[in-house]
Amino acid sequence: MKKSYVRIMAVSALLIACLCALSLSACTENGADVNVSVPTESDTLANPEIQEIIERGVLRVGVKEDIPGFGFFNPETDQYEGLEIDLARLLAEDILNDRDAVEFTPVTADTRGDLLDAKQIDLVIATFTIREERKEFWNFSQYYFVDAVGLMVNNDSGLEGLSDFDGKTVAVTAGSITREAIERHIVDMSYDIAVNFLEFPTNQDCVVALIEGQIDAFSVDKVILLGFLNDDLRILPDSFNAQEYGIATRLSSPYLTGFVDDFITQVKADGRLEQLKAENKVID
Repeated sequence: MKKSYVRIMAVSALLIACLCALSLSACTENGADVNVSVPTESDTLANPEIQEIIERGVLRVGVKEDIPGFGFFNPETDQYEGLEIDLARLLAEDILNDRDAVEFTPVTADTRGDLLDAKQIDLVIATFTIREERKEFWNFSQYYFVDAVGLMVNNDSGLEGLSDFDGKTVAVTAGSITREAIERHIVDMSYDIAVNFLEFPTNQDCVVALIEGQIDAFSVDKVILLGFLNDDLRILPDSFNAQEYGIATRLSSPYLTGFVDDFITQVKADGRLEQLKAENKVID
C-alpha cells in the first residue's frame, strides 16, 4: 500500500510540473511569445490589466482617422467608422459590457507605437502589420486582415508598372514600411531603376500631393488605396509584400494580449469578422 501511495504521488507531481511548464510559455498564433499562460475569461477579468480598464470605465484604442473602410473619422456624422472601429467596439463590449465605452485616439504609422509605449492608449488597431522586428517592442494578436502594397497614379501619368518608375518620385507615409517593400521588390525583380521617395505625415497628405502633381505615385497597402480611388486616379496591377494586420499591445500587458488574441479567434470562428469586412467593403 505504501509503495502504491508513493507511486501515485510521484505521478501527480509529474502532472503538476507539466502543467506549470505549459503555463509559462504560451504564444499567440503569429508566434509572439507571451511568458504567462493565456488567461481564461474568468481569470482575465480578475487581472490588473483588465481590471484597470474596468475601473476606468473606457477602453482606449489608437486608430487611423483617414483610411475609409478601416479607421475613418466621418465629419458628416462626427463619428469614427470602419472595420477596426467595429472591432474596438466589440472588444469594449466584451470587457465593459458596453460597445460605446471606447475612447478613440487618432494615430499615424509614426505615432502609434510611441502612444502605446507612453500608456496613453491600451492597444492599437490601426493597419499595424505584424513583423518580426516589431515583436521586439510590442505584442501582436493573430492577424485579422491580409493585404499587399500597391501603387496609385494619376490616369494621365503614362505609368503602367513599377518597372516604369526610373527617376520617379513615390509618396509614402512617415513610419511605414512601404519604402523598404518597394526597394526589396525592385531587387527581387532585377529592375534597373532608381526610385525617389518623399515622406508625408498622413495618407491624405500623400493623395493631395499626387493630385497636385508633386509626386508621381502614392504607395501603401492596396485596401487603403481603394479608399482614395476616384475617377482621376488608378491603381497599378503591381502587388507585393503581402502582410498581416494585428492588434498591438504593450510587452508588459501579457494578459490583455491573451484576451485580445482569444477575441480575434472567436470573431473568426463565429463569422463576425467576415461579416464586418463585408459591411465595411474591405474583403481581403
